Amino acid sequence: MNIIWYGQSCFLLTSEQGTRVLIDPYRRFLGYRMPVVEADLVLVTHDHRDHNQISAASGNYRLVREPEPITLRDVSVRGVRTYHDKQQGAKRGPNLVFVIEMDGLVFCHCGDLGHPLSAEQAASIGRVDVLAAPVGGKMTLNGAEAALVVGQLQPSVAIPMHYRTKATGIIGRILFETADAFIQAVGSPVDKDVRTLVLNRDDLAAKPRVVQLDYLHS
Repeated sequence: MNIIWYGQSCFLLTSEQGTRVLIDPYRRFLGYRMPVVEADLVLVTHDHRDHNQISAASGNYRLVREPEPITLRDVSVRGVRTYHDKQQGAKRGPNLVFVIEMDGLVFCHCGDLGHPLSAEQAASIGRVDVLAAPVGGKMTLNGAEAALVVGQLQPSVAIPMHYRTKATGIIGRILFETADAFIQAVGSPVDKDVRTLVLNRDDLAAKPRVVQLDYLHS
């Protein structure tokens, strides 16, 4: 599994057989600029403009924005219904957590999860090897809350997303916290400034680690 982060919550996963899964494309958001990306599957966790700009995708892709399970070649995807806030969606609406099985690994993308998982939701998600969780607070989980989700799902690799970076600029200081509180709360070893993360089952350490990806832009 190859993992590239385009900033905010947008990832491209590529399997060993070349199947490409693009998650939460946005095109332009604050200082982020992403290129048009060729994909086989495009996943949208919720209908906000920094997550649902499918014009950023090209190719004969299949769009997935519902929780029903699907399989395309060597990749399986299913969604778990959650919320964008702590009021069961009353403030910011629904959110899907996507569980993606690829190359014998399970990648879980939390979208704009706004609350710790219930026991039922955590059980529905199941085993997780790699977790991408929002950590910027205010509109999603903050760092400490995201660390609680790490504790619930016990991934081998935790990737922060949806937080303040240089690209978010002055507005980002209002909208998002940095990833520092999350990293401190998780308390695991950290790999920073990783441009492309390549993983297989042999790479998963017994002790969890945090990987802070460097965003790729056009």
